[in-house]
Amino acid sequence: MPEAKKPEAKPEEIAAKTDKAAAAPADTELPDDETVPGGQSELTGLFVERPESTTVIKGKNVTFVAKVDSSDLLRKPNMKWLKGKWLDLGSKAGKHVQFKETYDRNSKVYTYEMSIIKVVEGDAGGYRCEATSKDKCDSCTFEASSGTSVYFPWITYIRDAIMRCHMCGSLCECKKSSVGDAGEDAGDLDFSALLKKREKKARDEPKEEVDVWEILKDAKPCDYEKIAFDYGITDLRGLLKRLKKMKKVEPKKSDAFLKKLEQCYSVDKGKRTQMHVELHDPNVQVKWLKNGVEIKPSAKYVFECVGNKRTLTINKSNLSDDAAYECVVGEEKSFTEVFVKEPPVTITKLLDDVHVVVGEKVEFECEVSEEGANVKWMKDGVELTKDGKYRIKKDGKKHTLVINEATIEDIGMYYVYTNGGESKGELEVEAKELEVLQSIADLSVKACEQAMFKCEVSDEKVVGKWFKDGVEVKPGNRIKMSHIGRIHKLTIDDVKPQDEGNYTFVPEGYALSLSAKLNFIEIKIEYVPRQDPPKIHLDTSSTGSKNTIVVVAGNKLRLDVEITGEPVPTVCWMKGDTVISEAEGRVRVETRTTLSSFVIEGAERPDEGQYSIIVTNPAGEDRAELNVKIVDVPNPPENVRCMGVGEDTATITWDPPKFDGGAPIKGYLMERKKQGSSRWTKLNFEVFESTTYEAKKMIEGVFYEMRVFAVNGIGISQPSGNSKPFMPIAPTSEPTRLTVEDVTDSTCALKWRPPERVGAGGVDGYIIEWCKEGANKEPVDKNTYRVKGLPTGEKLLFRVVAMNIAGRSPPCTMKQSVIIREIMENPKIRLPRQLRTKFIRKVGEKINLVIPFQGKPRPVVNWLKDGEPLENKSVGIRTSDFDTILFIRSAERDHSGTYTLSVQIDNMQDKADIHIQIVDKPGPPINVMVTDVWGFNAALEWKPPKDTGNTDIIGYTIQKADKKTQGWFTVYEHNRRPSCTASDLVMGNEYSFRVFSENICGLSDEVAFSKNTAIIGKTGNTLQYYTILYPPKDMSSSPKFTAPLVDRVVVAGYSTAISCAVRAYPKAKIVWMKNKMIIGEDPKFLMQNNQGVLTLNIRKPGQFDGGKYSCKAINDLGEDEVECRLEVRGFSPQKGLLQKFSLTGM
Repeated sequence: MPEAKKPEAKPEEIAAKTDKAAAAPADTELPDDETVPGGQSELTGLFVERPESTTVIKGKNVTFVAKVDSSDLLRKPNMKWLKGKWLDLGSKAGKHVQFKETYDRNSKVYTYEMSIIKVVEGDAGGYRCEATSKDKCDSCTFEASSGTSVYFPWITYIRDAIMRCHMCGSLCECKKSSVGDAGEDAGDLDFSALLKKREKKARDEPKEEVDVWEILKDAKPCDYEKIAFDYGITDLRGLLKRLKKMKKVEPKKSDAFLKKLEQCYSVDKGKRTQMHVELHDPNVQVKWLKNGVEIKPSAKYVFECVGNKRTLTINKSNLSDDAAYECVVGEEKSFTEVFVKEPPVTITKLLDDVHVVVGEKVEFECEVSEEGANVKWMKDGVELTKDGKYRIKKDGKKHTLVINEATIEDIGMYYVYTNGGESKGELEVEAKELEVLQSIADLSVKACEQAMFKCEVSDEKVVGKWFKDGVEVKPGNRIKMSHIGRIHKLTIDDVKPQDEGNYTFVPEGYALSLSAKLNFIEIKIEYVPRQDPPKIHLDTSSTGSKNTIVVVAGNKLRLDVEITGEPVPTVCWMKGDTVISEAEGRVRVETRTTLSSFVIEGAERPDEGQYSIIVTNPAGEDRAELNVKIVDVPNPPENVRCMGVGEDTATITWDPPKFDGGAPIKGYLMERKKQGSSRWTKLNFEVFESTTYEAKKMIEGVFYEMRVFAVNGIGISQPSGNSKPFMPIAPTSEPTRLTVEDVTDSTCALKWRPPERVGAGGVDGYIIEWCKEGANKEPVDKNTYRVKGLPTGEKLLFRVVAMNIAGRSPPCTMKQSVIIREIMENPKIRLPRQLRTKFIRKVGEKINLVIPFQGKPRPVVNWLKDGEPLENKSVGIRTSDFDTILFIRSAERDHSGTYTLSVQIDNMQDKADIHIQIVDKPGPPINVMVTDVWGFNAALEWKPPKDTGNTDIIGYTIQKADKKTQGWFTVYEHNRRPSCTASDLVMGNEYSFRVFSENICGLSDEVAFSKNTAIIGKTGNTLQYYTILYPPKDMSSSPKFTAPLVDRVVVAGYSTAISCAVRAYPKAKIVWMKNKMIIGEDPKFLMQNNQGVLTLNIRKPGQFDGGKYSCKAINDLGEDEVECRLEVRGFSPQKGLLQKFSLTGM
C-alpha cells in the first residue's frame, strides 16, 4: 500500500491532528502549510477550562465541564456539544444526556456541564464542544473511552471519521493518507499502515483531485476492490451501497408542484407559521389537510393565493397544531410536519425567606408563568420529593413546598427550578425554649407508702428519662412512669429503704434536668412525757418577698409547711375569714403528722389573696400569714385601628390591655395579613414598647388587616381583634387642563382632564369650588360640570379637587377669572357634505339624518317639506341643544321631496334645503314588437315604461327563447336605446322575446313579452323526420354494495375513515353500526354520502373505538349489509412497541 512508506506518528500527534480535521469540512483537502478555518490554531481562546478526556465505566455516570470567559464578549456565548464531527447532542437531551449551565457574576465566567447518565458502549468515542459569540469562536475535543478496553484515542477518532464518511456518503472524496497526514478526514486512514513503524519522508507535492466515483461508475464490478485499494477506501460495503444509490433512476418530477412543502416546520407556541408551495398551473384548486382532515378557512387558518404560489398561514400556534399537514392538488400530495415548541417556564413570584420556631409548619410558595408546569425543589443539591417530611402542592400557577414540623436540621437555602429560571429562599429555624411549669419536690415517706414525683413542662410532645443517683430508672412491678400531656410522673409503690436517694428527670433534646430527693422515714416510738408548744416552720425566702408566693396562672401550687409540737398540733388554713376544709378539690389541704401541705391545682385569678395558717395544741398556738399572688399572660390589646395611610405605609394605634396579668407590660408584637388571606406576617421580633406603630413596605391598593399581641414577663397574650380593613393609598395629583366650556347669566360650565397620577385608589369624584363658597358638596363623577346659581356680572375664580379614599388632591385653579354673562352666538346650520347634493335611498331603507347647528341662546328649530309644515307621522324629528335628527324607519316614494330646516333666534335665522329622492325598481317596457326579420336577424322596438321608479332608466335587458326548448337566453344587457337587433338566430326556429327595464335599483320585477314572434325561414329542401316513442325504462333496484368495507389497523390518536359504495333506486337509507349498535349523533363520527360512496370518519380513535363496524342500506325493494373489523394500536412508552387495542364483536 502507498502508506507503507510514511513514518510512524505518536498517538498524541494523531489525536491533535485529528482534532484539527474535525473542525474542517469533510470534503475539503488542505495542504500541510495551511491552517483549517475554525481549527484550534486560529481560535480566540474563549475557554478558561476545557473538558478532559476520561475513561468511563459502563453503567456509571460521567460529567464533562467547560468554562468560558465572557468578560470581553458583547453577548452571551452559544455552546454546542457534538459527538464526532456533526452529531449535535443538544437534540438528544433527555434522561440519558443532560446539560447544565451556570453563571458567576463576579468572575463573568459561564460554566457548562454535559452529563451522560448510565454510560453504554455506544457512548465511547470522540466529542467536541464549540463556544461562539458573534465574530469569536473556540472549540476543543476530548475523548470518552470504555473502561473495559485498551485506550487508543487515535483509533476512536479514525473509527468515528469512517462512520461519518459512510453515513454522509462522502467516501467518494476519500484519498490515500497516512498517520502524519491527519489534516484530512481520519476516516481515510489505513489501519495496518498506522500500526507499523515508518520513517518520515519528504512532503509530497499536491496532486490533482480525482473523482473516484466517476471512475467506479464506469469500471467493471471485478475492478472495484483494486480501485478502492488504490484510493485508500477501506469500507467496501459502504462503497457498494453508495454505488447502488447512484445508479438508481432519479425520481420523476411532479406534474403539479414546482416547489413542494419543506420536510418540517418549527414554530414557538403563540407565534405564526407559514407553509408555501408553488404550482405549475396557477388556476388549479388546492386542498389543505391536517392529520388527514380538510382544513376550512378561518381566523386561525388563512389561505392565500398569489399567482402560482399557495400559502397556508397558522395564527397563534398551540400544541393542537403540532400535526402532519398535506397539500393536495388533484391526485398528487405534498407532506410536511409542524412542530410547536413551548416557551420556557419562568418564575413570576419568587420565594420569600421564612423564619419559624422548631415544630412549626413551613411553607415556601412561588408562582410560575404556565399552569401545570413542572418544577423541581432542591436543598443542598438534593432534590426534594414527597415523603412524610415534605409535601409538594400544585394549584394552577402556584407551587408550594410544605415542611410539616421544622427542625434545626432543616435550616438552609431552598431552591426551586423551572426550565426557564430559578429562585431561592432561606429557612431560619429558632430553637424553642422549654419552660418548667412545675418542678418535682422532695418527698419524705414511710415504709410501704407510695412515693410520687410529678413535674410539668410547657411542651406536650417532650419525652424524657428518670434517673436515680445517676442510674436510669426502669419500670417494674413497683415502679411506674407515665406521660400525660405536659405532666410526667414517677410512682413508686411500697417504698423500701433502698428506694431512698436523689431522683432526676431529664427531658430529651434540652440541657435541663429536674431533681428531688426521696427521704425514707423510719418509724420510731418515743415516749416523751413533756409537751412542746406548736411551731410553724414557714420559709418563703425563695419567692423574693417575705411571706409572698407568686404563682403562674394554670400552674400548681403546693406549699409544704413543717409543723412541730407535742402533742401533735391541730392545723387550720384560712383565706380571710373562710376556713379551707381538708376535702378533695382544686384547693385543698393535705395534713400529716409533722407536715401540712396547701395545694392549689391549676391556679386561677380568684385564688389570689391573703392566707393564714393556725396550729394549736394544749401547749399553745402559733400563727403565720402569707400572701398568694397569681400572675398570668395579659389580656389582648383593644381597639386596634388605622389612624392614617400613605402610599405604602399605615399608622396603627391601639389601647393597652385592661389587665396586665399581674406583671408589667414589656411591649407588643404586631402581625398583618391581606384581606381574605389566612396567612399572618410578623412585623417585629423584638417587643415594641409604644402603642402607635407605622407599618411599612405594603402594596398600594391592597386591603390589609392588623392584630396586636401584648407581652409581659409571663408570656404573650392572645391576639387582639382584627382591625378594620385599610388600604395603603395616596391622594391623586391635581386635575389638569381646567377650562370654561360655556357661560350663561347664572351658570358656568367647566371642563377638565383627570389627574396625571391616579394611583390604585382611583378617582371617586371631583369637588368644584369657587371663591365665595363651595359650589357642590357631593363629588362629581364626570369631567364636566355646570355650576348654577351664580351672580350675574361677577368675576369668579374656580378650582377643582379630585377625591378618593385617601382624601383630597391638590386643587387645580383657573389662572384667569370668569365673567358670569350670557354670550350671544348667531344661529348657523352645519350641513353635512353628503346632504349638500341630492340624497338618494331605495324604498324600504332607513333614513337617519343628523344635522348639527349652533347658536346662543338655544335657537328655535323648524322643519318644512316642499314649503309646507311637516305633518307626516312616519317622519320623526328629534332636536337637542346642538343638533336635530330626521329619521324615517322605512322609506316610501311619498317621502321624496325638498326638506327645509330653519334655526331662528329672535330676528336672526339660517336655512338649509335637503333634497331627498326615494327610488324603486321600474315597471316593464310597453308595446314590445318584432318590427322586421331578415336572414338570421330580427329587429325589436318598444316604448319606455310608464313607471321609471322615480329615477332615470339606465338600460334594458333583452332575452330570446325558441318555441321548441322554451329556454330563455340573454341577447343584450344594459341596452340604452328602446330598440335592438337580435342576430345569430337559428334557421327554422321561431323566436319570442322579452324585455326588462333597468335603473339604479336593478331590473324590473315584471317583464314585457313581444306581441309577435320572429320566424327564421329555411332555404332549400326541407327534411322531415319521424319521432319513435319508446317506453320509459324501470330503473328501480334493491340496494347492492359495489365496494365492500375493508378491515383496517390504525394508530391511536390519528383520525381515520372506512369507505364502501352502494347502488340503489330509489335512494337507500344508510345506517352505520358498531358491534351491531347503531351509531347515533356522536360527534366523534362523521358520516358522508357522496353519490353512493359512503364514508365513516372516526376522529382520533382510542382503545375503545376498535371493533366490528357494519353499514346497512335499506329501501322499499330490500336491504344489503357489509362489515369490517377495525383494530386500534397505541404506542407503549414502557415497552417501546405498538400495543393492540380492539373490541371483539358482540
